Amino acid sequence: MKTIAEKIIEFNSSLKFAGGLPAGINIMNPFNDEYILKLSSEFYYKYYNDDSPRHIILGINPGRFGAGVTGIPFTDTKRLKSECGLPFSGKETHEPSSVFVYEVIKAYGGPEKFYGDFYIGAISPLGFTITDSAGKLKNYNYYDSSALTAAVSDFILVNLRKQLGFGIKTDIAFCFGTGKNEKYLRTLNETYGFFNKIMALEHPRFIMQYKTRSKNSYVDKYLEAFSEIHTGKK
Repeated sequence: MKTIAEKIIEFNSSLKFAGGLPAGINIMNPFNDEYILKLSSEFYYKYYNDDSPRHIILGINPGRFGAGVTGIPFTDTKRLKSECGLPFSGKETHEPSSVFVYEVIKAYGGPEKFYGDFYIGAISPLGFTITDSAGKLKNYNYYDSSALTAAVSDFILVNLRKQLGFGIKTDIAFCFGTGKNEKYLRTLNETYGFFNKIMALEHPRFIMQYKTRSKNSYVDKYLEAFSEIHTGKK
């Protein structure tokens, strides 16, 4: 029997998008880089090399300075080294979302405890980029245009099912994002019945960009939400 780590690594290494995208939008697949695939594999072997089911947390899609560089959702290179104890060779990246998530992880009891209970994935496991009018490369989300959402809808559905096949408990799922990401996930769930319950939390990026002064209250809110996997309260 394959461990969860082996299932995740196999999933990551086979990820590809073969469809067409709207003009100006490009796919971002960090796993095309052998070093990133190796780096992320070390992470998953460290924390997921067992067959114990987890609850899933679903973000939006990889960003350029987090999963786009490490292959691990909400984990930039600084947190990979300082919090997970894994080496990184290359340019360091700093992603505010990663800062917040690892504050939550620390408050939860640390990476081993947290990743023993949760798997963080994404609605779209591959990211997107666009070049703005000034020639700057920027992150783009699967829901930022209806044309892109339509183009990747089948890809999202297929790969969400694959992620659930890792060994995911479906009584409750957590969604990072209380706007379009939550709406899209709830619509999918209404159609396919993946989860009994979805709990949406403000996205870490939103918290770090707009709610920094009340960040600690959001850490508490996350912890209270995550406690439901233990208490089973409705």
